[in-house]
Amino acid sequence: MFVPSQALFYSPAPDSPTLPYADGMTNGKRSPLGQRIAEARQVAGLSQLQLAEKLGVTQQMVGYLERQPVAVRPELLLQLSDALGITLDELLGQVAKPQRTTGPTGKMRQLFIAASRLPRSQQEKIFAILEPFVREHASPS
Repeated sequence: MFVPSQALFYSPAPDSPTLPYADGMTNGKRSPLGQRIAEARQVAGLSQLQLAEKLGVTQQMVGYLERQPVAVRPELLLQLSDALGITLDELLGQVAKPQRTTGPTGKMRQLFIAASRLPRSQQEKIFAILEPFVREHASPS
């Protein structure tokens, strides 16, 4: 089968930003997961072939994952996140909820954090002062 030489080479449009290993995918709509896989692969500086080798699949499979909405095995999702250096939440497009902290806030929290970095002997001295004070002034519950 004869393939015209134009089809063998990709040159991006002059005004389009280029990422390494973009593989010429500028047209066509990708699935949201496929878009995240392609972006993470490009950020990692991997070609489809390099990612395929890390995953133990073919380059065509990586291209298919990037272009088509497909059901992906959980094991492959784990391999993808490891190979791309991202978390599963990032790969799946989950927005992390801010973690709610417990314990003291403000100056007391900063003081406890600083005290926790002191040597054990210094922490014991602070504990010896703080514990009786808190016990004496704590309101009964």
